[in-house]
This record gives sequence, structure tokens and C-alpha cells, in this order.
Amino acid sequence: MFDFDQYLGFLAFLTILTLGFWLLIFLLTFVVPYWIGGSLIEKFKEMKEEKKAKRDA
Repeated sequence: MFDFDQYLGFLAFLTILTLGFWLLIFLLTFVVPYWIGGSLIEKFKEMKEEKKAKRDA
């Protein structure tokens, strides 16, 4: 059915596809929420500092 070269190419394709799938899952479940959460925390800190500066002024 497959020559050895075709078999190696097919295995390489499956490996790259699987790595890409798990990388996408990792990014969507850990990296993106961490990034969004960190930016929201920084935004709230800035808003709190602005309110404090207005109150003090």
C-alpha cells in the first residue's frame, strides 16, 4: 500500500498535526486565559490608582 518513504511522510504529517492540535489546546486553555486575566488585573490596578490620585488631588 505505502512505500517506506510515503510511510515516513505520513508519520511526519500525523506527528505535526498532533503537535499542532495539542499546542492549540494548550494555548486556548492556559496561555490565553492567563494573558487576559493578567491584562484585566493590570487595568483594574490602573483604574484604582487613578481614583486614588483624583481623591488625593
